[in-house]
Amino acid sequence: MAYMAPDTAHTADITRMPRGGPRASCLDRLLQTDRLEYLDREDVDDRVKRSVVRALEWTGDVFGNHEKFAAIALDLVADVADPRILELGAGHGSVSRRLLANHPTAHLTVTDVDPVSVAAMADGELGSHPRAVVRAMDATDIEAGAGTFDLAVFALSFHHLSPDQAAKVLAEGTRVADTLLVIDLPRPPAPLHVLRLATMLPLAPLIPFVHDGVISSLRCYSPSALRALAEHAGVSVELRSGLRTPQIVIARR
Repeated sequence: MAYMAPDTAHTADITRMPRGGPRASCLDRLLQTDRLEYLDREDVDDRVKRSVVRALEWTGDVFGNHEKFAAIALDLVADVADPRILELGAGHGSVSRRLLANHPTAHLTVTDVDPVSVAAMADGELGSHPRAVVRAMDATDIEAGAGTFDLAVFALSFHHLSPDQAAKVLAEGTRVADTLLVIDLPRPPAPLHVLRLATMLPLAPLIPFVHDGVISSLRCYSPSALRALAEHAGVSVELRSGLRTPQIVIARR
């Protein structure tokens, strides 16, 4: 667990910050990309994108990540009787479904910027749930008033964002919610990162899910980068991370 401390590095031009943070090593700076995942590209067939979403949902079910993420979120609103929760970048909506199942009075606003994902969620269980609202929303420009929600959740999507967009999410999420929970992939030290990529690259041209996994690995932020983003956004963060566990960011104003 780590709390944000002032960083003397210059973060004014946050758009140029390496994914490994302002003081990233030369090797770490090489292990990043501006290349987009299939999920973020307009020139990719929706069937390919949906195959990636289904794979993400399947792996989350098999490894219990959806349940774990919901438990982390509900722990942050344990003292709130009827929590109002906003999920950003919900994708397949599995985390929101777990939140609704595990808290009998929670009210969910389930959002994603992708209209195909929003339509799929609206046509499913979430669309007919009495305590859920499904809608399209950009996490960098949230259409809600200050303090509308008790908690905002952004799971496994933060790495999709450029540094300036990521800082906007931290600012917007903590504006509309008392607490913003970001859960994302860990960025290992550069030598271990090379090994991780080496195991994935042979399958990347063949399997869309692995292709996006390689790019996700290259785009994920280090704890140092997350602190710099928080400083730029003017928010306080608590960080929890490990080499094999997701990074957890708890942000508040």
